Amino acid sequence: MKVTRAQAEENRERILDSAARLFRERGFDGIGLNDLMQAAGLTRGGFYGHFESKDDLAAQASRRALQANREQWKQQTDRSLSAWVKAYLSDAHRDHLGAGCGLVALAGDAARGGPAVQAAFAEGVQSLAATLQAQMPGADGAEQRGQALAMLSSLVGALLLSRAVGDEALSRELREAVRERLPAGAG
Repeated sequence: MKVTRAQAEENRERILDSAARLFRERGFDGIGLNDLMQAAGLTRGGFYGHFESKDDLAAQASRRALQANREQWKQQTDRSLSAWVKAYLSDAHRDHLGAGCGLVALAGDAARGGPAVQAAFAEGVQSLAATLQAQMPGADGAEQRGQALAMLSSLVGALLLSRAVGDEALSRELREAVRERLPAGAG
């Protein structure tokens, strides 16, 4: 049965949304094409009509996840940077990988990924850093950028480690240590 162009685009979007979630939950190598396509409600046979390879999907799904992060970050930081930081370093965010920060969930995979995945990740980091930079108290753009990059690295690192340690007390301590040491107004 032939699919319309609109249906094909809708299918592609479902694949990307499912892959962005599942890659955050399981990693690039933690899920196969059959399961990815099944999660999107499709069969594996249609995969190559949308993507050149699983690496192509990984790059595009990473881009999708990081764009969604930027939109969430922008909405939250426009309201209150300190409330956003509290939510970012919360137990709920730590516990929900599939809906959480793509930087945290995918960084290890991206480091081992190909150039397209790394390019998508670089774009995401630049974009998220720019969102934070607008909130930094520095005197000039370079100082604000440095503060934003340090904050981004601290937040991502704290969340990543808090997910990895398997010790509730240490997990909380890691996140609180970062929260307490962020620039004024952020923690």
